[in-house]
Amino acid sequence: MRLVFTLLISLSLGLPWPTLADVNQQNSAWMSLFDGKTLNGWQPKITGHVLGVDPLQTFSVEDGLLKVRYNHYKQFSGQFGHLFYDTPLTHYALHIEYRFVGNQAKGGPPGWAKRNSGVMLHAQDPRTMSLDQQFPISIEAQFLGGLSDHKTRPTANVCSPGTDIEIDGIRHPTHCLASSSATYDGDQWVNVVIVVLGGGSIIHYVEDEEVLRYARPTIDNSDHHQHTDVAPIALESGFIALQSESHPIDFRTIRLLDLSGCTDRQAKNFAPYLLKSRAGACKY
Repeated sequence: MRLVFTLLISLSLGLPWPTLADVNQQNSAWMSLFDGKTLNGWQPKITGHVLGVDPLQTFSVEDGLLKVRYNHYKQFSGQFGHLFYDTPLTHYALHIEYRFVGNQAKGGPPGWAKRNSGVMLHAQDPRTMSLDQQFPISIEAQFLGGLSDHKTRPTANVCSPGTDIEIDGIRHPTHCLASSSATYDGDQWVNVVIVVLGGGSIIHYVEDEEVLRYARPTIDNSDHHQHTDVAPIALESGFIALQSESHPIDFRTIRLLDLSGCTDRQAKNFAPYLLKSRAGACKY
């Protein structure tokens, strides 16, 4: 009944399917992207190093957690890193549970990078990144932790390295946009679900509440921080990547609900929740 009620509310408000309740109903279809033991299926790209090389062990697995650490860094020195999942995606829901821990790495950017991380959406293929490129062209779902200073610092914001987004049909003019989430101080775990609908809407949820919605991501080569001569084009698919931006962070849940697949009702593996047909997915 809750699912039916949510769908009716969504239709009455003109909101796109799926809602958070819709994706949460698909219990058996969620796939874990992190096995709690290894980094299988992931590969790092650290500024100044070739793809797959993480000489200072920035990303590791311990006690069932995927950890981002800087214990082997003498200085952070702009060595921003990203851990890429090895399969590109288009329509999906992503559930991440994270917490910030410890202190920022020595030499990390002051101010903005403290208790700052995130996950890149629709990111460029890491094989196309230059050796010294700090951030992939992507949409960033930015994770921020509170600074225990009684000031508002929301999480699940959006930033746009080398890209643009639209809010209510209007191109957003600045690099980042804050969500309406609460501020999360300390080392508490925070649940984020992101629903990505190809080149259409992207919706952020924090602790079961919608906190941000935007649409129509595009590549924008006017961002001179990115070394690209690609003309602005619709951004409809890409890779996901976890960030290392100088503050330690843990991940204990990283799971995916693929919303692309077999949409033919005549097929044996048709699933009614799928939104995007994927070539070769159907079985008869």
